[in-house]
Amino acid sequence: MSQNLEEIAQSVSNCTACELHYTRTLAVPGEGPADADIMLIGEGPGKNEDLQGKPFVGQAGKFLTELLAQAGLTREDVFICNVVKCRPPMNRDPLPEEISACGKFLDAQIDTIKPKIIITLGRFSMAKFLPGVKISQVHGKMKQVGDYFVIPMFHPAAALHQPNLKETILADFANLPKLLHIAEARLTREENENLSTKSQENPAPKQLRML
Repeated sequence: MSQNLEEIAQSVSNCTACELHYTRTLAVPGEGPADADIMLIGEGPGKNEDLQGKPFVGQAGKFLTELLAQAGLTREDVFICNVVKCRPPMNRDPLPEEISACGKFLDAQIDTIKPKIIITLGRFSMAKFLPGVKISQVHGKMKQVGDYFVIPMFHPAAALHQPNLKETILADFANLPKLLHIAEARLTREENENLSTKSQENPAPKQLRML
């Protein structure tokens, strides 16, 4: 049975599957339109997100808004969430068991939204789709993973800690409209090919010639 985003968010808010529920103020399911073409997946909520229950509302969130503007987008155009839905204490890295516990919620969100492009922000969300690769080697490059086009990006917070990365991140996001256009073209071609294959497998019945 499929769920809508509100149902998934309610399940996230009630979740006690890992230790993070003991220390959270609010769970942070994510936000954005249910038909978003672009889905951004970060790592985990920080202090401001934990207090407000919304993703990317701190300093990294302000930079993300700037990055989206660089690509001609607003936050209202995309769906934004994280691989873990509750804040890890002291903003530490999410643990494998925490990522695993939240995996069902993230999968449900992806299945519901069916975005054309998934942008991973940071190495933990990237690892879900592209395990075993280095973000320094693949950032800004689009890969097809199953039914989705995935673009690994540096996490916006990386630019706050390493200012030399800021221009790289800005450039990657500036290229996003071009990649979205490529993804749309590929999807259209695949849809046409599928329709053609179905047509060949199920040809229209021949009209009988009247004698």
